[in-house]
Amino acid sequence: MIVVHDNSYSEICFDGYRAPSLLETPGAKEVGVEILSLSKGWNMTGWRTGLMAGNADVVERYRHLKTNLDSGMFDALQRATAVALLDAADFPREMSSVYERRRDLVVEALRAIGLAVEPPRATPYIWTRVPAGYTSGSFAETVLERAYVVVSPGSAYGPSGEGFFRISLTVADDRLEEAVRRIETSLQSGILSR
Repeated sequence: MIVVHDNSYSEICFDGYRAPSLLETPGAKEVGVEILSLSKGWNMTGWRTGLMAGNADVVERYRHLKTNLDSGMFDALQRATAVALLDAADFPREMSSVYERRRDLVVEALRAIGLAVEPPRATPYIWTRVPAGYTSGSFAETVLERAYVVVSPGSAYGPSGEGFFRISLTVADDRLEEAVRRIETSLQSGILSR
């Protein structure tokens, strides 16, 4: 068995927390690999830049597969990735501060309207239980129709996500503050009553 650890958001952490790496585990390099990304930590979402590290045989097999699937990454993206890793190593800490501030804003607002939310120690997303009487989908639809805000239904991420919704912290502060105000106003005005 091969273990593949998707550790794409490892650079985004709060409150002094450091996301663990599979490769820190004794014996992990014999059976596994880890995938890292520059998507959130360096704001390179959509560029599909990252790396795989770990078991050399697995990495080589993946390299072989990848060379048969596509022709490689655009040279400018490779150069930008190198610059990000070499010259902007502290940038993810700066982004973590931004996401942490936004996390605190959203957690406070959700708690103010009576939703139980646990602040995450990492990740640019907030996951929260939907209110009683809603499914993930029906709550996301209600928030869209009444507050004109898009939240992701947890069920979109698999069966374990049912009963939750997700808010992204990746939008600009003013837009996030507006979204939180709209949700708060809508929820306090009675959309939770069914």
